Amino acid sequence: MAQIEQSDGGKKKKGAQKKMSIHVDFTPMVDMNMLLITFFMLCTTMIKSQTLHIVLPTNEDVKKEQQAQAKQSEAVTLILDTEYEGEGRDAKPKIDPETGKTIHNIYYFEGIADTTFSSPKYLSREQFIGNVNHETQGIRKILRNKNKEVMAEYETLKTKWKNKEITKEEFDKLAKKNSADSTKTRPVVVIKPGPNTTYEGLINALDEMNINQISRYSIELPTHTDTLLLKHYEQQHGETIIRPTIRK
Repeated sequence: MAQIEQSDGGKKKKGAQKKMSIHVDFTPMVDMNMLLITFFMLCTTMIKSQTLHIVLPTNEDVKKEQQAQAKQSEAVTLILDTEYEGEGRDAKPKIDPETGKTIHNIYYFEGIADTTFSSPKYLSREQFIGNVNHETQGIRKILRNKNKEVMAEYETLKTKWKNKEITKEEFDKLAKKNSADSTKTRPVVVIKPGPNTTYEGLINALDEMNINQISRYSIELPTHTDTLLLKHYEQQHGETIIRPTIRK
């Protein structure tokens, strides 16, 4: 509160102006500021960190001697690549004019790599297309067909959750158990990002693992065998896949 104090001390000449002194008490203002600070601290929502959450595979249900083993019929290898326009440092990821998205190619083969090229499916190419008219397309269709048993049970659980027959917590628990069910035929996917693959391409591949409920996958570097397959694919289709690293 502000107070005005009149000075009465000493003799003054007749008609002289009286001197006033003003005293301001800031204590209530300090109290008010502390209350406001406390109010805003309790009511303000702090900005959450914008980070990407990636669910990594686990080996908790796999014996140690089985962690590096997989049946030939279950193995799928994905070699990731991104298309570019231009040369050298001026090269930029190629954009699909219809979808407006970067074009990522996935060269894949099932089982053991066929370096004799005796089978026409020694190496096939797909893209990240997703669903079109509620039908799976591209690499998603390939992976889902390899994981049919798990996805069938997953869709049943999803229906029960939507119909409120089970809670969200029960759905998550049962879905995790279903994806790791060793009694079902499940694929083992090896993801190999090429030297020109963008981070978006790798993230898209990891998204497909989650969407298709694939719990067994790993990320590795391409090998010499993968290079041989790509070179033969180039010669057969007249394309350029292996090129100097241009990714920034």
